[in-house]
Amino acid sequence: VHVHHHTETSIIPVVAGETNLVRIINAAMNSELFVSLAGHKMTVVAADAVYTKPFETTVVLLGPGQTTDVLVTAHAAAPGRYYLGARVYASAQNVPFDNTTATAIFQYKNAAGCPPTGAGAGVGGHTGLGRPRSSGNPGRAGPAPMFPMLPANNDTNTATGFSNLIRSPGPVKVPGPVTQEVFTTIGFGLFNCQPGPFCQGPNNTRFGASMNNVSFQLPNTVSLLQAHYHRIPGVFTEDFPARPPVVFDYTSQNVPRALWQPVKGTRLYRVKYGAVVQMVFQDTGIFAAEEHPMHIHGYHFYVLATGFGNYNPRRDEAKFNMVDPPSRNTIGVPVGGWAVVRFLADNPGVWLVHCHIDAHLTGGLAMALVVEDGKTELQTTMPPPLDLPLCGL
Repeated sequence: VHVHHHTETSIIPVVAGETNLVRIINAAMNSELFVSLAGHKMTVVAADAVYTKPFETTVVLLGPGQTTDVLVTAHAAAPGRYYLGARVYASAQNVPFDNTTATAIFQYKNAAGCPPTGAGAGVGGHTGLGRPRSSGNPGRAGPAPMFPMLPANNDTNTATGFSNLIRSPGPVKVPGPVTQEVFTTIGFGLFNCQPGPFCQGPNNTRFGASMNNVSFQLPNTVSLLQAHYHRIPGVFTEDFPARPPVVFDYTSQNVPRALWQPVKGTRLYRVKYGAVVQMVFQDTGIFAAEEHPMHIHGYHFYVLATGFGNYNPRRDEAKFNMVDPPSRNTIGVPVGGWAVVRFLADNPGVWLVHCHIDAHLTGGLAMALVVEDGKTELQTTMPPPLDLPLCGL
């Protein structure tokens, strides 16, 4: 979809009575998005390329990089033109965001007053859902499209409500018992700096981000996987803390300033092959609480539970969905809240764990898992190809 004030808007031709599969991808770098289609309901059937238990909704929430597949039946009471709209979900208070609305148009073929959408329009035609056509002035080419009822930018209840509806299609075998657990805080921080253009935080500071108070630094000589595979020293350490170094009221709005400055490092966490890994992501109120879409490379994981406030295993383990939890590769950790995910470590190598909001990743909101090799050839890290380009060249 295109930002609403641009001169071109994608037109998606549809045929009354037909059901279309719409695959929605959030390709934004720094924004979670609400998506809604005017005059129609959507049936969610997959998320992050994994089938889900179908459910109807009028709004979809996607973090950067997340995907959601929905079925849309073209049965509007008045076939015509309908906006598909996307608006930012901005969970952090007093943080600026882009409040424009991106749109595309669902246009019924042969609807009264609508211009032709080209031969073969519809799912099977060359201008179907896979290749929407554009119109230079969509507002003048036919009747004004109906606009969807999108949630407010800060509608956390709708965001949480949608995420909680996603389930696996049926009962699944959740791996267990847990053999390795990581409890990690996620959030912002401030670094002291010399006054200048890169020092834009309060009182001569600049913004940073961290997990368990470690602001992740990517190596600039060789990749993490190369360093691991070839046993190159000095690139990373394996001392990422499995628990916060200091226990505090994580979601307080008055976190002591002494806890605001993280330490820089390239610290990884070692995982045994075949381990059942449980990760608890805990948002913090340092500077500003915000929903963080946390992504794990190399794995899908089961989302056992999410909640608000500080995670308490004695209280919150009772909320675990051990029957049909969704399988995701990215989970939105609720603003001022937590999420618990679990997976079987059966993919050896070095795998980044990070916030999918690009500005947070570059600020240091990341870490990496070193998953050891197993005992067989199929359980070991593949060697790099002979023509693999070298970093920095």
